[in-house]
Amino acid sequence: MKKLINDPRHVVREMLEGLVDTHEHLALMDGENIVLRAEPRSSAQRRVAVLSGGGSGHEPAHAGYVGQGMLSAAIAGDVFTSPSVDAVLSAILAASGPAGALLVVKNYTGDRLNFGMAAELAREKGIPVEVVVVADDVSLRELVPADRRRGIAGTVFVHKIAGAAAEQGLPLAEVAAVAARAAAALGSMGVGLGACTVPAAGTPSFTLGDTEIEYGLGIHGEKGVGRRQIQSADAIVDDILAHILPELPADTRRVAVLVNGLGGTPPMELQIIARHALAALRNQGLVPERAWVGNFMTALEMPGCSLTVLAVDDALLSLLDAPTQAPAWPASGRIPGTRTAAPAPAGVAETPAPVPAGPLAEALRRVALGAADTIIAAEPELTDLDSQAGDGDLGASMARGAQALRALPGHAFHAPDVFLASLSQAMRRAIAGSSGPFYAIALLRASRELAGVATPTPAQ
Repeated sequence: MKKLINDPRHVVREMLEGLVDTHEHLALMDGENIVLRAEPRSSAQRRVAVLSGGGSGHEPAHAGYVGQGMLSAAIAGDVFTSPSVDAVLSAILAASGPAGALLVVKNYTGDRLNFGMAAELAREKGIPVEVVVVADDVSLRELVPADRRRGIAGTVFVHKIAGAAAEQGLPLAEVAAVAARAAAALGSMGVGLGACTVPAAGTPSFTLGDTEIEYGLGIHGEKGVGRRQIQSADAIVDDILAHILPELPADTRRVAVLVNGLGGTPPMELQIIARHALAALRNQGLVPERAWVGNFMTALEMPGCSLTVLAVDDALLSLLDAPTQAPAWPASGRIPGTRTAAPAPAGVAETPAPVPAGPLAEALRRVALGAADTIIAAEPELTDLDSQAGDGDLGASMARGAQALRALPGHAFHAPDVFLASLSQAMRRAIAGSSGPFYAIALLRASRELAGVATPTPAQ
């Protein structure tokens, strides 16, 4: 196990210290792993407090969502372990005033027990408390009733909506009602490409084969609904949406989308997922109004992602759009109705003017295409060689160049100078990095040297 930590026993506290040290509007409670707003309001002036939390390892959830317009406090348990009753109660007492508190709880036994008991104890102390449970994971829809589904990334939408409602000064009953409405209009499902490692354990909790993925994998590594061979990103999105969409309210037309990385998935792959998710939703007759892409609720360094779809109306959209200081909530999720296209400028790729076929035309074509075939066949060997000395992309780059050569029109082979100029242009478009320009420069210089020469001499 390789992790950038000091001591596995202290990872949660040190992580929270780092978060608070880098955000001036946050505070860390003495003796408890609780992040609160560092706000000057007195208890009597506070609006409804919105609290959440759970086991650590899901960062930025939940402490990253503390801030004006979102959570009032977040309670962090040990990695993948619910926080204690007393920790939750401490957070309620510290963050709440006469307006009361709403607890947003993911649907896990430990979270429900600890948050639920803390709510009872807080009520005994005179603090009004409501609890909204989020159970948005649709992957187990055919195996368990709706009230036993797990709470996953859709919980973040509930944080945002409840926090914005509280910031507007709504009473506790109304904040709880809008949070419950959002929780009921959600569906989420994830796919895991591999395992994660709990720092205190030191080894992964399960293994997946090199070509296996697991649908419905839980954010603590819980068993999903089935393993399959790896598919294309588009096929994975289609499978996930096929589970989510039937679970949304029957009258759903407008939606918000959360593309959530599980901790080990690069932004490149998440954007590929987002691309098809939006297109697939539109193909289903739905209107994506907002979309966010990134890491919102992770499972340490697990590779994979989840999709969340929330049915929205103007009221929910206004709450999603409301400002917040929470450090982990991104900027506006507004998206265009269709992809915006910018026209390419003319003159970048001017093709050499066709000329009549010269005496070397057929020989040029035969030799060039033969060289292209040889390069394509050698791609694995070139990749292996470059992997030993560089970044391993030479084989793919050369193969792209060879394919570009094969795609040249027939008249590009009519004369040596035209062929070299055409090949230069093809190389600079097909091969990026350093090698493409090198080849393009050399070929262009050679083309100019042979301008108008139908049969070059050996010296030429």
